[in-house]
Amino acid sequence: MEAEDYEDILYEEKDHVATISINRPDRMNAYREQTYFEVIDALQRAGWNPDIGVIVLTGAGGKAFGVGGDSGDKKSERARRGTIGVPIEEVHALIRDVPKPVIAKVNGYAIGGGNVIATMCDLTIASENSQFGQVGPKVGSVDPGFGTAYLAQVVGEKKAREMWYLCRRYPAAEAQEMGLVNKVVPEEYLDAEVEAWCAEIVERSPTAIAIAKRSFNAATEHIRGISQMGFQALGLYYNTEEAKEGGNAFREKRKPDFRSKANSG
Repeated sequence: MEAEDYEDILYEEKDHVATISINRPDRMNAYREQTYFEVIDALQRAGWNPDIGVIVLTGAGGKAFGVGGDSGDKKSERARRGTIGVPIEEVHALIRDVPKPVIAKVNGYAIGGGNVIATMCDLTIASENSQFGQVGPKVGSVDPGFGTAYLAQVVGEKKAREMWYLCRRYPAAEAQEMGLVNKVVPEEYLDAEVEAWCAEIVERSPTAIAIAKRSFNAATEHIRGISQMGFQALGLYYNTEEAKEGGNAFREKRKPDFRSKANSG
């Protein structure tokens, strides 16, 4: 796949920085199947290019970094690449495995799967109007790997459990206080702030940074196994009436009735 063939993302290389922008603002930069494949291709393209020192992952439109999977895509109609039908594990793995920092530039909502990706990036810089949070248990889903276990490493067990059990939203300033965000700036300064961080990083030894990243990852690499096991369970859960109730209620704009479905088989 060539960069000019991308339909769902924008890709740019400039001053040793590769910027990957999810370009689906009409869907709050939610990922459909095509989006996953293009992000994987772009991360591989930038991640193994020796001229690139930093990767910036962001969302176009100014309203959302991303809100996870597109709710308009039925899970039963997925292409079946990956344990749950879309290759989200590959996206997560590449963010960790490319030997250079990945910066999440967040302007707007980083919710659900978008929050997981922002958490997994090496650094996160956000505008003041950004919001973070999880929604899985509200819609019949969960991220049973890096989205839970690694989140707990970042913000602490108590806060991570709060985020998943209550599904609240957290403004950027609070996200910074809990350690989910490195820096918060006014929206009009976000681009300049990210560019300044990138400019500093590309002046550093790329090999030393690669070793540092590998070393950081080594301490939490066991979570990859947790993730694989968790996604296997999630694939089974998605076939239950309880999980289907979440998606149906969301599309029908009503409150879900999970409890009546939980033991229906």
